[in-house]
Amino acid sequence: MNKKKEGVKKLTDDFSEEEKRGFYKAIYSRRDVRSHFTSKPIEDDVLSKILHAAHHAPSVGFSQPWNFILIKDSETKKKIKESFEEEKNHSSQLVEEPKRSKYLSFKLEGILESPVNLCVTYDPTKFGPFVIGRTSIPEAGLYSVCCAIQNLWLSARTEGVGLGWVSILSNKILKDVLSLPGHVVPVAYLCLGYVDDFAEKPDLETAGWLPRLELKDVVFFEKWDDKENETWNNIQELIKDNFDYA
Repeated sequence: MNKKKEGVKKLTDDFSEEEKRGFYKAIYSRRDVRSHFTSKPIEDDVLSKILHAAHHAPSVGFSQPWNFILIKDSETKKKIKESFEEEKNHSSQLVEEPKRSKYLSFKLEGILESPVNLCVTYDPTKFGPFVIGRTSIPEAGLYSVCCAIQNLWLSARTEGVGLGWVSILSNKILKDVLSLPGHVVPVAYLCLGYVDDFAEKPDLETAGWLPRLELKDVVFFEKWDDKENETWNNIQELIKDNFDYA
C-alpha cells in the first residue's frame, strides 16, 4: 500500500464506529428544551467545555465574530421574560382561532427556570472591515455565529444539558438590557440547564403544530425542484429510508 492510500485509510478510520454512533446520537436526540429544567447547577467545567466547542466552530475568513454573554442574574432574566411575554402576545394576533389558543398554550421558553441564560452575539467589526469570504455575501458572518450555536447545542446535548433557543424576543430590549454596543447584533438567546428528560420528538411535532418533513421531499438533484435524476439513482433510493443512529 502506497503512502497516499495509507493516508486515506487513516483519515476514514479517524473515528471508531462507537464514536460515530455517539455523534449521530447527539444530532438526532438534540431537542429545543422549553421545560423540565431541574435546579441542579451546571458545573463550571461542563459549561467551559460547551463554550470551547462553540468557539471552535467554523467562521468566514476565520473571523470568529461571536461573543457569549453568560447570565444568572434574576432581575436580568425577569426583564427578558417580560419581553418574551409581550412579543408572544403580539405574535399571537397573526394567527386565527383555534390555532391562536393552541399557540398561546405552548411552553416556549425556560428563561426563569434554567440556571444559565446565554446570549450569543455577532460583531461584524472584528478584525476590521475586510473579512475574507464576506465581501460577496455579507450574511456569512451571521451564518458563522449560527455554526457556533449549533456546536454549542450539540455539545450541551452530549453533556446531558438541555438547551432552548428563545426567538420570541425584542432585539431592542436585548440590546438595552445587556448593554450591547450599537454595532453588535444579538443572534440567539439560549436557556441552559439539566433536565428531567429529553423528549423523544420535538415538542411542536408531538403537539401536531407542524409535521416532520421527509428527507426525500427536501432534496433536489442538479436543479431546483428536480427530484428524479438518473445520475443520482442510488442516493434517491437511500434517502427514502429513515436513518437509524443506534
